[in-house]
Amino acid sequence: MRVLIINTSERTGGAAVAANRLMDALNNNGVKAKMLVRDKESDDITVVGLPHSWHTRWHFLWERWKIFVHLHFKKDHLWEIDTASDGNDVTKLREFQEADVIHLSWINQGMLSLKDIRKILASGKPVVWTMHDLWMATGICHYTHGCVNNVHGCGNCPLLPGGGSKNDLSAHVYRHKQELLRDGNIYFVACSHWLLGEARKSGLFESQRITAIPNPIDSRLYRPHDKRDARLRANLPLDKKLILFVSQRVTDPRKGMDYFMKAVQRYVEAHPEERERTGIVILGGNAEEEASQLPLRSYPLGYVSDPLQKVSIYNSADVFVLPSLEDNLPNTIMEAMACGVPCVAFREGGVPEMINDRQNGYVAAYKDADDLAEGIHWVLSNPDYAALSQAAVHHVAQQYSQHAVAMKYSEIYQQAMAFRNYRL
Repeated sequence: MRVLIINTSERTGGAAVAANRLMDALNNNGVKAKMLVRDKESDDITVVGLPHSWHTRWHFLWERWKIFVHLHFKKDHLWEIDTASDGNDVTKLREFQEADVIHLSWINQGMLSLKDIRKILASGKPVVWTMHDLWMATGICHYTHGCVNNVHGCGNCPLLPGGGSKNDLSAHVYRHKQELLRDGNIYFVACSHWLLGEARKSGLFESQRITAIPNPIDSRLYRPHDKRDARLRANLPLDKKLILFVSQRVTDPRKGMDYFMKAVQRYVEAHPEERERTGIVILGGNAEEEASQLPLRSYPLGYVSDPLQKVSIYNSADVFVLPSLEDNLPNTIMEAMACGVPCVAFREGGVPEMINDRQNGYVAAYKDADDLAEGIHWVLSNPDYAALSQAAVHHVAQQYSQHAVAMKYSEIYQQAMAFRNYRL
């Protein structure tokens, strides 16, 4: 079986990381898989970039411009909205024609348009689509932030100026998605049970096939190492308890840096004796902007793409904190747990599926900085920290191994191919 995974980027972003890991998992378990991307960043022969031309860049810029116009030339929410109005016809590429199954991943920002996806469906090839967020179940947003307009057709979008209107951009794109999904020819996969439940609330998914399969992780790479050696490699202090915060863009409000700052402040106030014994490691873009505002000695490392370096940083930490306000199945939590680092996060999205509260980490009440601080203290002062660490590693091995995830996807591919043959 030959599978072509289509994703906008090869490496940038959580969906790209997840798509790469799935490709490796499939190839390591008897399924021939390749990736097709707009932004190719390596010399990996299993990853194919779109033919280089000004067209691919133009699709991205033109779609962003049209969204910018709808936002009345303001940058607010510019990267929270996608319309899939522009993209690339991939059906004529050799990799597409050779594939038995087309596996769509994160295809926004000018990679594929809804019209391009319609051409893929018209080719007759089985299509599986992994949802890394809620975009396909809404009009234009990736996360609803409590909005329920997608239940009945969107419109009055809170991301648009003035709250949108009944027949605004979100309602327009929603109708196009309805037309696309009418024949039910796509097998959808949500990365968490939370995302599955949220998608089923949408009017777009009333008659769609959808199941939940988590993203895989390579536990041969992400695994526990000696903490002292890891800190020496990462150039981090040996004499402090280290709290780790990781995000592709640290200033992204959805990742909860404001709550992280409040929680650390409460932790220091409640346990002043820990001030000199504790430090904070910040991994991600714009890290230095936030480091100066924290009440503890901070070590901003910026954005790191090298997996081996990231493994050393994870292994340097004593606790990983990610107070996301809305998230699916964060790769960062999976990576930290695989390295034996207990995690603290809000009870939100797919996070409670990953962290077993007070067994391999701590799940705090949503938007409760005091409880988040309590979780940090609970982990750092736990008398049986080694058992917490082992439990985190065990959970990842049981739920997110390459073999387990690859086998689940193989079943979906077989179902999609059987359905295609039945229709023929």
